[in-house]
Amino acid sequence: MEKFDVAIIGGGSAGLAALKHLSNLGKQAILIEGGKKIGTKNVSGGILYSKNPAVGKVYNVENIFDNFLKDAPVERQITKYILHATSKDKVFSLDITPTHNYQSNFGYTVLLNKLLTWFAKEALQSAENLGGGIVLGVHVKSIIWKDENTIIIETDELEPFQVKAVIAADGVNSEIAQITGARSKFTSSELYQGVKVVVKLPEGLIEERFEISENEGAAHLFAGDITLNHIGGGFLYTNRDTLSVGAVYHYDSLIENPVEPNELVNALLSNPFVMELIKDEVPKSKDSYKNLSKEEELRARFKSNKLIKSWKDLHQAYYSSSRISDLLASGLYKTKDDIKNKIDSIHNELVSKYDIGFETNYVELEYSTKLVPDGKRGRMKKPYYKNILFIGDAAGRGIFVGPRIEGINVGIDDAVRAAESISKSIDQNNFDRLGERYSKLVEESPYTRDMNEIDKNYLKTFLDCTKQVPKDIVGHRYGTIFKLMSSNTLRNISIGFANTLGYKRLLPILESNNTYTDVPVEIAERAGRDLQKSYSITIPTIAERIAKLDYNDDSLSHIKVLNSQSDFMKKMVTLCPTKCYSIENERVMLQHEGCIECGTCAKETDWKHPRGEKGIIFQYG
Repeated sequence: MEKFDVAIIGGGSAGLAALKHLSNLGKQAILIEGGKKIGTKNVSGGILYSKNPAVGKVYNVENIFDNFLKDAPVERQITKYILHATSKDKVFSLDITPTHNYQSNFGYTVLLNKLLTWFAKEALQSAENLGGGIVLGVHVKSIIWKDENTIIIETDELEPFQVKAVIAADGVNSEIAQITGARSKFTSSELYQGVKVVVKLPEGLIEERFEISENEGAAHLFAGDITLNHIGGGFLYTNRDTLSVGAVYHYDSLIENPVEPNELVNALLSNPFVMELIKDEVPKSKDSYKNLSKEEELRARFKSNKLIKSWKDLHQAYYSSSRISDLLASGLYKTKDDIKNKIDSIHNELVSKYDIGFETNYVELEYSTKLVPDGKRGRMKKPYYKNILFIGDAAGRGIFVGPRIEGINVGIDDAVRAAESISKSIDQNNFDRLGERYSKLVEESPYTRDMNEIDKNYLKTFLDCTKQVPKDIVGHRYGTIFKLMSSNTLRNISIGFANTLGYKRLLPILESNNTYTDVPVEIAERAGRDLQKSYSITIPTIAERIAKLDYNDDSLSHIKVLNSQSDFMKKMVTLCPTKCYSIENERVMLQHEGCIECGTCAKETDWKHPRGEKGIIFQYG
């Protein structure tokens, strides 16, 4: 039987950080990942932060991956952070960039497929030098203790192997947690459901519309009528030449008032403010070619599709200084005007010869969803079981405090603390207190403090950004709070009292439809600016979105319905993001082939990750 020091289950950002840091510490570690490639099973909003807290220390991505700032394929560094209140054709905007900059070194937008591939390359080189590595396309099915310090891991694809400790980085629906009984499945009150689409847009247009430079990015958050009366909100983040547009909502709010996830993101996409940010010129292929033979029609379609691809490529390149430089260096074009003339020539040929129309719309590339843990409610108080340590989403650790949304950086911090704990136990050849040692390190993390109590300085920063909000608009309750918080002395006393009460008693007051919908709508109605629509948006149907996704279909379902007549499962007919559930003869039926593995249905199903290499393959993440 093969033997390793440590097994890491899950190849997301937290798991790869754990592999890299264990290798840096000289420990032999193997990472097990179910996807055929790293990054194909991972989804994020997403912004990756590096933090510099006033009290305590966190472990940032650049501390683990030495070349991160120089070489990592990040998208844009966020320099603007804007909060919008929406109501129909009105929007009221607040610049809350200081809250984004609060105790931060930087925040980059990322697409996980690209980023995790780079993480894996960096971690693999270190791991292989010690006899470890990354094994792809493998699903863990059981864990057996040979003795207190020896774990045998069984998978669907490999021979069993032996390790001294395990780091569980297998996500919010951690199978390792279920196998070991380390924790129950998260409840709906401990989760958010996130839904996202990636939108294509030339980088020059992004910089023009968001008023940013070549190396800058912007993040926009939304509340108000776009929530469709749910607790949560929308987001729009700029990537290099794409946008991440999505919505994140309290899962119990969705359980109480079920709405299809794609409708939640559609509400944001069809907002007049957002529509103007995402629009582009889009060629529209013909549905039919009349008066042509079948052979002539095929020839015409082939030629027009080839021209459309050429037009799209040049259209994207024309708005990118680096790609224009590459085209000019290739010798194909002498000037930028030559490129523009070629674009216009192809455009005219498509219109005149092939009757291809051009319209104003947006270009959607990928649809995805995931469950996100709310660390305020659901984090594991003891994130371990024997010599298995849980990190990141698997341990329920995420920061959602008003407009502050962080997850990737929290998982990386956990990964370092887990690696340090295991390394020390290996050095001492004693795992008796591994879990307690790790728990102590996690409790010392500033991120844990943020999940436990209100940070008065962060709150002051946020309140300072809201001074332009007319206090008479926000109602008696919130107006009183704003006035109370305007005094340093009263604010400190109030926050001290609030932290004594604890988040659980405060959250029903702070997180409500009044906060996320009613008040923002009233602010937008009374103080917002009017918006005009310049085009009619065409949003793909859910069937069209699924058709764009890439799957390696598995004939064996990874989900089993436990009670086909329960109220929860009947709500899954609406809440499943890819419509895998339907009702027949009053029973909920599952068709698993379209599953994107978000785990929305996990609470009342026997839910597992698919077998190795099977299931969804995200291109962006």
